[in-house]
Amino acid sequence: MIDEDIKQSKLYSKDLAPIALKDRTWGTFNFAALWISMSMCIPTYMLASSLIEGGMNWWQSVLTIFLGNLVVLIPMILNGHAGTKYGISFPVFARASFGTFGANIPAILRAIVACGWFGIQTWIGGASLYQILKIWFPSLPDGTVKGFFPDLLPFLCFIFFLLINMYVVYLGVESIRKLLVFKAIFLPAAAIALLCWAIFAAHGLGPILSQPSKFDDDSAGFWKFFFPALTGMVGYWATLSLNIPDFTRYAKNQKAQITGQILGLPTSMALFSFIGVVVTSATFIIYGKTIWDPVILAGKFENKFIVAFAMLAVALSTLATNIAANIVSPANDFAHLNPKKINFRTGGYITGIIGILICPWKLIADPSGYIFTWLVGYSSLLGPIGGILIADYYFVKKQRLILNDLYKNKGIYSYTNGINRKAVLALIIGILPNIAGFLITIKVIPENSIPEWINHLYSYAWFVGFFVSAIVYLILMKSKKTELIK
Repeated sequence: MIDEDIKQSKLYSKDLAPIALKDRTWGTFNFAALWISMSMCIPTYMLASSLIEGGMNWWQSVLTIFLGNLVVLIPMILNGHAGTKYGISFPVFARASFGTFGANIPAILRAIVACGWFGIQTWIGGASLYQILKIWFPSLPDGTVKGFFPDLLPFLCFIFFLLINMYVVYLGVESIRKLLVFKAIFLPAAAIALLCWAIFAAHGLGPILSQPSKFDDDSAGFWKFFFPALTGMVGYWATLSLNIPDFTRYAKNQKAQITGQILGLPTSMALFSFIGVVVTSATFIIYGKTIWDPVILAGKFENKFIVAFAMLAVALSTLATNIAANIVSPANDFAHLNPKKINFRTGGYITGIIGILICPWKLIADPSGYIFTWLVGYSSLLGPIGGILIADYYFVKKQRLILNDLYKNKGIYSYTNGINRKAVLALIIGILPNIAGFLITIKVIPENSIPEWINHLYSYAWFVGFFVSAIVYLILMKSKKTELIK
């Protein structure tokens, strides 16, 4: 696998070393279970609910989510191939296209997004703890975010839950095993229980599924909402579509990672989102308004012990998801900055700090911010990276890498001073078309300040970035004689 002298390189560490074939234990079931566990989380529920809040009916919402996950499944499998073939993690894989030092660019961009997700999950966990307090002290305010900062007590609950996460980081990843087992058993059962409650309280599925779409007489409005929503659905797992090698490096073979992901990702996302859609639609019938946040919904139940138990379960489940999905990958990405000095624990602490600074309570304060600002916004960054990785691995390198050179300062992947400038240029060009639309979305510039067609590109941010960067990269690299593994 790796020459002994390579282990002394500054680019090598135990965490970033390739996994030997004999040490790979993940089969088809493990990858299917991974996606079932990843999908069964509160943000997935909120994803579906936000589409209902945006005006879609139940089947339009579920279909949009299913289609988005079919799309993102393609780069997920393609990028996963390198992880399985060479046993390498995402930041090491990125060295092949961006350079041994330049790989820090996609790694950090991906890590910052993970920090955002860490913050969102931590805010949800803190909100669950606050709801427990509110059950026993009903005079407390609802805890909704009306200004830029949340109220003091909800914010303290957020910080407390964050400290619990950091303590788990201190103990190490192994300490989360029991929580993951708890999550795999409890959350599907809780979701089904919530579904049964919604059906019973709304007097059957009929009234729920008959809720009309706001776009029944406005097809133009529907398509205007659909395409950014689809991009948001793709963006939801755009992070994992990049760093999936962090998981597929443990696969026994390619069939295991391909079949497992096909079985696990689109199906579990569609199923859990359907539950979110049904429950959210039921809240309109029961309470006269749609409640897309399950934490707020659970707080409306009358039995204090049931609510307290539900909120504690949400907190524990969120903790398990956070460590597995939002700590491991950015910890690897931050470690890539200085493999000899930054380990998993330090990378986890960095993730926690950025998770606060990114103000997650604003990201999910309303459905439009959740989809159009957060999900679509970061997909415009990650789409171009995915395009470059796939174009390089399949069309330039022909799926052949020199493993030892991925850890050499002066190897084939050092390019110019460790940076492949053509990859960086392709990344910038892929991001540029979406900048104007993003600035309009966050209201930095007025909508009429740029041509309408440029603004509309933002509705397809991930797709535009992916294909523009891939095509530009292939054109730029065409003139370069690429060395392949012997």
